[in-house]
Amino acid sequence: MIEAVIVDSGGANLASLCYALERLGARAQVSADARTIAGAARVVLPGVGAAAHAMERLHAAGLTGVLRELTQPVLGVCLGMQLLFALSEEGRTECLGLLPYAVRHLSSAPGHPVPHMGWNQLCRLRPDPLLEGVPEGAWAYFVHSYAAPLTEHTLASAEYGAAVSAVVRRGNFWGTQFHPERSAATGARVLENFLRL
Repeated sequence: MIEAVIVDSGGANLASLCYALERLGARAQVSADARTIAGAARVVLPGVGAAAHAMERLHAAGLTGVLRELTQPVLGVCLGMQLLFALSEEGRTECLGLLPYAVRHLSSAPGHPVPHMGWNQLCRLRPDPLLEGVPEGAWAYFVHSYAAPLTEHTLASAEYGAAVSAVVRRGNFWGTQFHPERSAATGARVLENFLRL
């Protein structure tokens, strides 16, 4: 059975991520223990809330260096994806620096309030095993006020006033701005693909 460790970053989506992975046949556990995380077959970095608080929690647990050095598949979810970047405009927070770009605050506009909350469609920009079987225009569930720009690491985008990164990858680190555990069939397929990486 594939083991997945969900990093205890203090987010409210820990239990739902655990349940979503277990439904797919994985043995999932939540941990803030560096040795457990380093030894896991798969690691999920979730996050809900503020980047500064999440990074403080990771620093306090001694996990920032551990996370940067992981060689197994790692999936950042929502804020967890943003933490993979170098910087968040939210409090000018230094993040993990695995993707050398800054996460910016979304601009509010008529018909596009901030936070971006609800279903949106994915536009695939390049093929990747994480997105295998996910059709063009698939719907996913988003909740965020900050977003990553389109870069060479963007696998799929979403449109919210402007195009933002919805799925990213650099090496063994992947990220989804949307919540796969709340994204019905699209999210289940992404998590299933992650467990196969």
